[in-house]
Amino acid sequence: MNYILGVQLPLNRCPHCNVDSPNLKSMVAFETISFIGIRWNWRVFFCARCGGVVLAAAKEGKTEIVEMYPNQIIISETIPSRAKEYLEQAIESIHAPSGAIMLAASSVDSMLKNKGYNKGSLFDRINLATKDHLITEGMAKWAHQVRLDANEQRHADDNFIMPTENEAKKVIEFTLALAEFLFVLPSRVNKGIEDSKHN
Repeated sequence: MNYILGVQLPLNRCPHCNVDSPNLKSMVAFETISFIGIRWNWRVFFCARCGGVVLAAAKEGKTEIVEMYPNQIIISETIPSRAKEYLEQAIESIHAPSGAIMLAASSVDSMLKNKGYNKGSLFDRINLATKDHLITEGMAKWAHQVRLDANEQRHADDNFIMPTENEAKKVIEFTLALAEFLFVLPSRVNKGIEDSKHN
């Protein structure tokens, strides 16, 4: 989707708090010029809900945004539908960290099931995927941490401290990385191989 650089930034979701239809108002506008004379028009927007800042730019004489930091998370269509849906819901509910963490763990579980690891618990699936070298030891440790974080939320133990949005973001970050490793990157490699056959 193309966005116009104006006094409001019409994103579907805030890249920081992920609130739906955020109120992103321009607070600063400025221009820069490169050493070869290319001019950029920049605006800084802030989210009225979380206070997070988004930086956006258009080239001189244009209104279409061509650079934005941070950018919105786009989930690849190559991720299996159920895992993708859990992941989308996790991202959408980041303002409710406990729910986001449980949904992210469900996405991880669904990804491993899609790869044929259907027996046992998520604990078993992670260990089998590691043993079969589907995922690395490091990824397994991270996956187990996601699993344990989700277990804490499900069991509602009063001794555990409620997670923060930042902790939920880290769990989602892993889930996105796992999806990239298991589905997105292999899809790109296969496409590259196919494309090279036709050249």
